[in-house]
Amino acid sequence: MILYPAIDLKDGQCVRLLRGEMDAATVFGDDPAAQAAAFEAAGCAWVHLVDLNGAFAGQPVNGAAVEAILARVKVPCQLGGGIRDMATIERWLSRGLARVILGTVAVENPALVREAALAFPGKVAVGIDARAGRVATKGWAHETDMMVTDLARSFEDAGVAAIIYTDIDRDGAMQGPNIAATEALARAVSIPVIASGGVSSIVDLMALRDTGVISGAISGRALYDGAIDLGAAITALGA
Repeated sequence: MILYPAIDLKDGQCVRLLRGEMDAATVFGDDPAAQAAAFEAAGCAWVHLVDLNGAFAGQPVNGAAVEAILARVKVPCQLGGGIRDMATIERWLSRGLARVILGTVAVENPALVREAALAFPGKVAVGIDARAGRVATKGWAHETDMMVTDLARSFEDAGVAAIIYTDIDRDGAMQGPNIAATEALARAVSIPVIASGGVSSIVDLMALRDTGVISGAISGRALYDGAIDLGAAITALGA
C-alpha cells in the first residue's frame, strides 16, 4: 500500500483543514516546494496535492505553488482542486503533473472524466468526497443525493487510474479513517481505492493495508504534527 503525504494549498501556504472548513485552516508552512522536497527526502513514492482555493473557485488558484513543487521534486505528484475542463487537465499534465484528480466534474460532467481517462491513460483519478455515504462537491460545500458506491461503479469501464475516497467528517480530525466504508468501496469496484481522511497513526495505516484491498492512503495533519513519522511509516508498509 502506497502512503501519499499530502500538501493542501491555501493562499500559497501549506495548510490542513478540519472537516473541510476553509475558516478552520491551520498553517503548517509557507514554502510548499520545500515541504514536498522534505517528503521526497523521507522516501515517499508520491506526493498528493490539493488546491483548496481552486476547489471552491472552480479553477486553479495555487498554480504557482504547484509549479514550484513540480520543479523541485522528482517523485510523481497528483493534484486535485479546481480541475474541471479538458484544457486545465492538458495544461497540468503537460507541466509534469503525473495525475489529475477530478472530483466535482465526476458528478456534474462524467463524460469529461471518460474523455480525459481515454486521452491520458493512467493519469486521471476520480476524487469522491462524502458525508455519511453521500457525495459532496465544490470543495465539500454542496452535498448531493448520490451514493459513493453508485458514483464509483459508474466509472468501472472508464479506465480511471484510481478512486480517492475521503470521509469528510474524519478529515483533519485525527480520529482515524473510516476503514469499514473505504474497504466496502474497494470491494465494490475493481478500480484501485486510495483512502483519505483521518489517517492519524501507523496503526491506522496498518489497518488499511491489512484489508488487502485498499491500494493507498493519504495523510497530512498527522505528518505535520509528528503523529506519523513518514520514513518509519514507509518502511513499515514496505512501500
